[in-house]
Amino acid sequence: MSWHETERDWLADALRAADPQDPTLCRGWQARHLAAHLVLREQPAAAASAVRGGLAAATERLADTAVDPGGYTALVDRFAAHPPRWSPLAWAGDAVNATEYFVHTEDVRRGAGALAPRELPDGLADALWRQLLRTAPLRLRRLGPGVVLVRTDDVRSAVHGPRGGYGTVVLRGGVGELVLAVSGRLQAADVRLDGAPADVEAVRDQLTGP
Repeated sequence: MSWHETERDWLADALRAADPQDPTLCRGWQARHLAAHLVLREQPAAAASAVRGGLAAATERLADTAVDPGGYTALVDRFAAHPPRWSPLAWAGDAVNATEYFVHTEDVRRGAGALAPRELPDGLADALWRQLLRTAPLRLRRLGPGVVLVRTDDVRSAVHGPRGGYGTVVLRGGVGELVLAVSGRLQAADVRLDGAPADVEAVRDQLTGP
């Protein structure tokens, strides 16, 4: 089994453990909205309706079918059943889906407050790290301070150079926590920031969600 398949199962379990109206780390979304997003993301028939009416409206409509426990369970089951073979995301693999599913699992787990980080298998941590090094430069491109990511095993990578007179900030934490921080969920991540106060504040401003 690939890591994205493992993460899909963990995400489905996290959604099943939540109530439909439970908060998530995604602004304005309850667990039912996140489940609707996942179905729209990878099921072509559902996505077609989103194109016609707009993604936000389609997400809201689908989430409205999952207000009660029965509708919510049915929606989560649609996601857990895997995308149809003709969906592009059915063959996207770890490069696209492993990080997506990991982050959304934590969106559900930590929506109501801080929780201890999950213990990640080495293979999953490595897969998330590789993807993080590919995506971090794009996510951080508008940031003034430079950013160096340092894992708990002291593996490090400079993913963004400073500009405009700023210095560099070092983010230290587990791989999963660094993924959450760079994805804009710093407020929920167990990450330490080292650097000049103004540089650290600039990084916090950009990487902290509402």
